[in-house]
Amino acid sequence: MSEDDISESQVRAGEEGADRGGKVVSLPTAGWNKTVPETVRFDRRELDQILRIYSLMVGAGEWRDYAIDILKDRAVFSAFRRASEIPLYRIEKNPKLARKQGAYCVVAASGKVLKRGHELSNVLKVFDKPLKIVASN
Repeated sequence: MSEDDISESQVRAGEEGADRGGKVVSLPTAGWNKTVPETVRFDRRELDQILRIYSLMVGAGEWRDYAIDILKDRAVFSAFRRASEIPLYRIEKNPKLARKQGAYCVVAASGKVLKRGHELSNVLKVFDKPLKIVASN
């Protein structure tokens, strides 16, 4: 069948059908073009500093277990005396607070913020033990 064989009435009928269902409606997308926020993580340098403190505390017999939580808005390193208890300390990295109070903080089991700052090395100084004066014999 060639184009010459199609009558004019068939063409009009096809055009009318196209008018009825020929509208293209754009549907809302499910957010595929939105940027996916990255989760906050500790980098290698930060983990080295945290695990150095952790190893010292394990050697002293104060800590026995740890957990690392990677959340959308912050990363948390929790140190435990026993795995079944609440964490003794939490070392948190929250980039949203970087310009205000500092991205890093150490939180005690009671919820009290022990130290907060812009640099992790300064915040971890809260775990440094003070030197004791020893009497000589």
